[in-house]
Amino acid sequence: MAAGMKKLSKTFVWILMGMLIVGLAGFGAVNFTSSSSSVAQVGEEEVSIGNYVRELQREQRALQAQTGQAVTMAQMSAFGMDRMVLGRLISLAALDHESRQLGLSIGDDNLIEELSAIDAFKNVSGDFDREAYRFALRNAGLTEKEFEDDLRREAARTMVQNAMLSGTKMPATLTETLTSFIGARRSFSYVQLNAADLALTAEAPSDEDLKAFYEANQDQFMLPETKVITYAALRPSTLLDEIEVDEAQLQRLFEDRADQYQVPERRLVERLVFASEDAAASAKAQLETGGATFESLVEARGLTLQDADMGDVTMGDLGAAGTEVFAAQVGDVAGPLPSDLGPALYRVNGRLEAQITTFEDAKPDLIEELASDRARRLVETQAEDIDDMLAGGATLEELATESGLELAQINWTEDTSDGIAAYEGFRTAAAAVTAEDFPEAGFLEDGSLFALRLDDVLPERPEPFADAKDKVLAAWQADRLAKALKDQGETVLAQAEQAGGFAEGADVKSETGLTRTAYIDTVPEALVSRVFTMEVGDFRLVQDAESAVVVRLDAILPPEQSDDMTLLTQALQAQLDQSLAEELFEAYVQDVQARAEPRVDQQALNAAQANFQ
Repeated sequence: MAAGMKKLSKTFVWILMGMLIVGLAGFGAVNFTSSSSSVAQVGEEEVSIGNYVRELQREQRALQAQTGQAVTMAQMSAFGMDRMVLGRLISLAALDHESRQLGLSIGDDNLIEELSAIDAFKNVSGDFDREAYRFALRNAGLTEKEFEDDLRREAARTMVQNAMLSGTKMPATLTETLTSFIGARRSFSYVQLNAADLALTAEAPSDEDLKAFYEANQDQFMLPETKVITYAALRPSTLLDEIEVDEAQLQRLFEDRADQYQVPERRLVERLVFASEDAAASAKAQLETGGATFESLVEARGLTLQDADMGDVTMGDLGAAGTEVFAAQVGDVAGPLPSDLGPALYRVNGRLEAQITTFEDAKPDLIEELASDRARRLVETQAEDIDDMLAGGATLEELATESGLELAQINWTEDTSDGIAAYEGFRTAAAAVTAEDFPEAGFLEDGSLFALRLDDVLPERPEPFADAKDKVLAAWQADRLAKALKDQGETVLAQAEQAGGFAEGADVKSETGLTRTAYIDTVPEALVSRVFTMEVGDFRLVQDAESAVVVRLDAILPPEQSDDMTLLTQALQAQLDQSLAEELFEAYVQDVQARAEPRVDQQALNAAQANFQ
């Protein structure tokens, strides 16, 4: 009984938390002075200040554990935690009031049984320990009477909850309807006409034809809302010619990158270690006589090739075995040879040649790297002066003249990604800028400094015909192809409907027992869903840009009788039953709370929150 009550109570509390908004709408902030020990009166039940503060502290600890930071009462109020706690306690009190009105309670014997089932009150032998009971309650700031009264109330609430939830069952008709819809199957056959197979005569439309198509389909050639932005930028790349790099610094950087420029010869190696020299020699003999493979030796040891893989190694990595392993050909097994784990066989799977880059070959890259780094620092030193100029009212044009910044204008949309718009920093600033903003200096990912100004906002508009001509031509050709597909598809459809079937010799494909979620590659995406709107024997044309399909529905099949469908039916029924039970219980709690007429003592509530730690 204890386990059942705890499980139901947890579910019960979460349902009540979800009803907070509705619950709080049912009572007003009415001050009363009959008792200063409670923050709310709900029928004959009270929400005590102590209980309210304990619940606040519990929520505070949970929030602090989640965020890793201290949470004040002001922050909890901002999050709405205080009202959530109050609403939950008022809902519980309303149910306690209802239980009292119904005369529900548990006897002393049941109470003792409940107390004995709580692990915190047991000794090492698993028996109820009164001293442990008192100690736990003292640490929680509760008296025995308070805790036992709470336990009685919780048990009574559980009885009410059980009465509402037990036996609640959604009619099977809904489950059967949903299962039939999800599991329904169709068998159909179809003929597919592909755009790539159409033999269209070459046709070059005139400008008049394209203009007529452009005007009739102008919605296909609209430009999005566009920001006309002027920007000034100082890029490190423009300063490279002004920077001199010391030869000694280049040499030091080259030496620091020795592992990058002086890569020794390597081998891709697998190693199989044995307990003794004799065991390793025996395994090698099996390989040489053809009685085993390296893979079978690895498998016989209970290992996988991944366990034996050493990756790419240098001669030094292999120690005393290095010379012989590096002398072996790709695919050979060398050994037995020593390793740090014992005698081993080594299989060579690949050979990686040494990669030696001279200082002279690496020098251009080193110069660019050092110069770019210094150029970025040079840009940073100028940032403060440029910021001061902008703050003093300098325009972007004046910056370009006096500080040598690049000045340009760009028509920017969310899809623009060329030039400076390829940088996330610029895109973010461009998206946020308004006509009222003054230019401010910012940095791009490559160290460039920039500032921008919004000059104009162009509304959504048709792209001029001259600029869109290539797009219009492509759309015209696509439209011509789609019409040809449709005409040919309609011809096949008409012939099939007249004959009651597809023509002899047609490439007919069939699908059997597909559900609504089935996917068929290469056919129009809408084909399967359209099939489920057809009657047996019906023909229909389904088309997309790539192909046209004439389909005939051959059979309507019920859901398949399988374990998966049985599990689906059971899961749907359980979910529907639970939803119905929760809705009924929510309606009941709302009614209980409304009849209990909750009243809040705002002064006591404010005092509790003011003293909350």
